[in-house]
Amino acid sequence: MTGVLEGIRVLDFGRFIAGPWCGALLADMGAEVIRIEKVDGGEDRGMYPLGEEDITGAMFVQCNRNKQCLTLNPTKPEGRAIQDKLVATADIVIANMPPRALGQLGLDYKTLKANKEDIILVTATAFGTMGPYATKVGLDSVAQAMCGNMYISGTPGQPVKSFSPWVDYATASLSAFGAMAALRHRDATGEGQEVQGALLASALATTNALMIEQHVLETDREATLNRGQIAAPADDFKTKDGHIFVTSAGQPMFERWVELMRADGGDEDHWLTDPRFKDDVTRGYNSETISDRMRDWCAKRTTEDALAQLAEARIPSSPVLSPRQALENEHVRESGMLRETTYPGVTKDIPIVATPVRLTKTPGEVRTRPPQLGEHTDEILGTLGYSKTKISELRTARIV
Repeated sequence: MTGVLEGIRVLDFGRFIAGPWCGALLADMGAEVIRIEKVDGGEDRGMYPLGEEDITGAMFVQCNRNKQCLTLNPTKPEGRAIQDKLVATADIVIANMPPRALGQLGLDYKTLKANKEDIILVTATAFGTMGPYATKVGLDSVAQAMCGNMYISGTPGQPVKSFSPWVDYATASLSAFGAMAALRHRDATGEGQEVQGALLASALATTNALMIEQHVLETDREATLNRGQIAAPADDFKTKDGHIFVTSAGQPMFERWVELMRADGGDEDHWLTDPRFKDDVTRGYNSETISDRMRDWCAKRTTEDALAQLAEARIPSSPVLSPRQALENEHVRESGMLRETTYPGVTKDIPIVATPVRLTKTPGEVRTRPPQLGEHTDEILGTLGYSKTKISELRTARIV
């Protein structure tokens, strides 16, 4: 099947997640993506290493499927010449670096445009390009801290960061969205442009409702750990043999929850008559009381039994799974959300998440495993007119 981005060439100078995952999404959709890496490998290649001898790690494997890899040192003149030749053949350049680094490497938009008039540059910085923090560096955790998420996710006096780097993945996804929009604009006008992602902007998009509420009503919400604040029940609960998460929203769902509690015995009418629980807003403000009742209900049941009864009542719930359990979960296994790939030196097949948005006519595909360091250097340089002898000289000089 032909990908919707077939014929689009992307140069991926990305590091860690925000750049590489953007490139992976474009590659899934059919683009030819060339990861351009330091001669000795990028800092992100070894994150969560999969073996003792190979430096490649799990995060690299996920974020760099469907790509080729060229090693290059663009700080040397011959390396910059190779980079310029590549840019002249490209449609998109991805570089999640601070503006200063972009300028030093000749990857700023002005320089790229002088080389290729209609080039699209996709950047991702920590704080954006305007404001007093524009020149500061930062990572996912910094954006989590600044957007209010850490403060409201923990407990009073103890902010909690999400272990998963969701800001990086959100920024990568939004950057891929921006790149697709820029391609659409280029097709219509012939103009390239710079697509500017920012970790803090991505993070603020997820906490904006809290900020709006704070500005208008000055609510000064405090953290309640896993317990929700805008509806109830919404919390994690311990069962006889594990933990589950239950969440509710809207009056019909709450009424079904009341019926479930009523079936457990006892007088439950007050949930529907007490003004503290009249709607989602008031239930959110009094969620601890509802969580206490749900906690008692869950404590008398196994995870399997609790989830079965909640499913029967059509109340959203799920087990709280470890990474091992998530891999073994029947829905995860059978839903098609994971694809298996291989990698040299890794003895097991590797489960890689499939393109996380499914198109029914032109779906993304995991076609090839992630590349080894410099695996396609000779092939790519050959297409630029470099002879085998010249490539050997460049490798000896550590240009590639």
